[in-house]
Amino acid sequence: MPQRRSNLRRDQVADLLATQTRALHAREIASRLEVREGDYLELLALLDELAFDGLVRALPGQRFRAARSAPAEKREGFLSVNPKGFAFLSTPGESQDVFVPAQAVAGAMHGDRVRIRVVGRTSRGLEGAVEEILERRHLRVAGLLRRRGRSTWLEPDDNRVRGPIVLPTASAGTDGDVTVVAITRYPSTPDENPEGEVVEVLGDPGEPDVETRKVLLREQVEEGFDDAVQAEIAGLAGKGEAIDGVGREDLRELALVTVDPDDARDHDDAIWVGRDEAGWRVCVAIADVARYVTEGSALDGAAVRRAFSIYLPDRAVPMLPAELSSNLCSLVEGKDRACLAVHLLLDEAGSVRECRVTEAVMRSRAKLTYTQVAAALGWTAPGDSAKVDPSLIEPLACAARLAKLLHRRRLARGALELSVPEARIVLDPQSGAPIDVVRRASDPGVKRAYNLIEELMLAANEAIAGWLIERGRQPVYRVHPPPDEAKLERLAALCEELGIEFAVDDALDPKRLSEFLERVAEHPLAEVVGTLALRSLKQASYDLANVGHFGLALAKYLHFTSPIRRYPDLLVHRAVKRALHEVAEPASAEALRESIERANLRERRIMEVEREIAELYRAIFMRSRIGMEAEGRVVEVFPTTVIVSLDEPFVEVRVPEEGLGRDSYEMTDDGLRLIGQRSGESISLGDRMLIRVEEVSLARRVILGRRIYPSARRSKGEGKPRRGGSNRDRGARNPAKTKSKRS
Repeated sequence: MPQRRSNLRRDQVADLLATQTRALHAREIASRLEVREGDYLELLALLDELAFDGLVRALPGQRFRAARSAPAEKREGFLSVNPKGFAFLSTPGESQDVFVPAQAVAGAMHGDRVRIRVVGRTSRGLEGAVEEILERRHLRVAGLLRRRGRSTWLEPDDNRVRGPIVLPTASAGTDGDVTVVAITRYPSTPDENPEGEVVEVLGDPGEPDVETRKVLLREQVEEGFDDAVQAEIAGLAGKGEAIDGVGREDLRELALVTVDPDDARDHDDAIWVGRDEAGWRVCVAIADVARYVTEGSALDGAAVRRAFSIYLPDRAVPMLPAELSSNLCSLVEGKDRACLAVHLLLDEAGSVRECRVTEAVMRSRAKLTYTQVAAALGWTAPGDSAKVDPSLIEPLACAARLAKLLHRRRLARGALELSVPEARIVLDPQSGAPIDVVRRASDPGVKRAYNLIEELMLAANEAIAGWLIERGRQPVYRVHPPPDEAKLERLAALCEELGIEFAVDDALDPKRLSEFLERVAEHPLAEVVGTLALRSLKQASYDLANVGHFGLALAKYLHFTSPIRRYPDLLVHRAVKRALHEVAEPASAEALRESIERANLRERRIMEVEREIAELYRAIFMRSRIGMEAEGRVVEVFPTTVIVSLDEPFVEVRVPEEGLGRDSYEMTDDGLRLIGQRSGESISLGDRMLIRVEEVSLARRVILGRRIYPSARRSKGEGKPRRGGSNRDRGARNPAKTKSKRS
């Protein structure tokens, strides 16, 4: 087949024939498409290719017509663009992505939600062309400002985003500044670039605050609150301190306490547990945020847009202003606060026998931390800062016994407990720069204290779901579908290699999957197995339709206990208050459905932001450690790359194929290993590997390394990092010394 030289496109030829009622001769097709004589042989080759793929019918005499066997398949999904220009369409529920060649991307950009037309099947699988752009992913783009003569443009950080983005010549900033722009004109053809205007120029790249601010601006995360919100807060100032008990149950004599991490600023739940002849008595009191954040208010509008609080290494971006989240709504020790109280009576086996919900007024007896509770119950060594009022010990001990019972019941019904290590980024208290990345280790006693609260919150959430259903109300469910079978196949292949008994069918039942995870908990590769199991699970979301919660093995579940930091919890609170006051549900559920969909989209975006900024801080930390040698474990295998998780520091290093050795590698069908084509060497998921850190790219948020062998290690300075970062990083801070290209 002749090599392609012209701009002929498959979809052009197919579209022309699709509009004809008769067959066209190849010469007529060439004439209509204005094909040059020198490209005629290429047109013939393209027609033969389309005929082979079943898109056109070849007739005698070099005549062709469209295949009329079936209408073209249409698909909607999200476009993932390769830096080389081609893309893949991913559709939820479809196991196979659709390849979209560069010339068929049209004006779509990376991350856009699009509709494509499937035009055929090639060696790459299904092939399609973008037909319509349904939703733009990038409203703002971050990158480096570039100036050359009278031209100004943005060079995007993400090389999958089409660039350069053309800017007005009068834009602020100097060459090399970190800049965020808003796109004002999107491309309409594959060879057109977007245009934009500067939102903010942030300064030199590489500084933690600059890089964090860049991501927040790009994702339109608002750190402050507008004047309308501030005005409403001023009007609420006295409302939190003057709560009359009219119409509210008085719980101020009950020994309710809040239990949170040491650095918590807001307290939206308090607990009390007692025991009598009837069984376990539980009170879970949750801050009555709906009392202050009313539907249609400026505060409500801000909460809708934010949907969740965001937690970053150096800051938190709250859903609600601090005046509410840390004061008026927060269950502050010794202050009267409005709450919604869930009263549960459980029998000896831990089953809920009664559930009563009330609007109440409470006064927290103490602001406790997990460390204090663990010390008070004898789970850790006591300290001076861990003293707890002796009168609170018995309710806490009672809560601990009940939590142990509830935990045992949860595991018995098949709830999952995935133990996947998490990274903790340690910051310098003065500069805010990252100074270490370690595994998030938790004292066993402190972990027990955390689990105590977790079990009571789970019980309250499940109880409220049932309470609303019994009253014919519409809950906002927290749902979690069963795992992805295709991803479970990879887990099954790994288990077969390790000699671990595992059946994909078993993983579709939460109880059997839980038993499997418990069985492999002591295996040397338990972390790798746990990570693959976690990745096989679908993401939990909010929905009006109840499909149950696979991970918790519950038929009904919702979120009720954190209305200060999660908007769906606030929606549940409003439903509970309507039920308590016997107020009818809104006539249309459309507004509620829109709120839920916004929350789902926002939750995914926030997870991406939190992950990206954590990766950014790890990259900043590793800039001064280029050249260091460290050992780790292979935790992911791709066709041309492996990911190695280092033991210390606890970061992931990407080792490309050229860094693996003097061989070319091919991934096995099960995706578990790379095989050297000359040596036959196997690099498998879970292998130990010694690597040298070679490069750090802040723009791509990656740490790049090269595999080394013990015999190749340096004889001097072994394992010590070179200070000052790479030449590329130093040059990036000085635009005059670096070329205009992405790092």
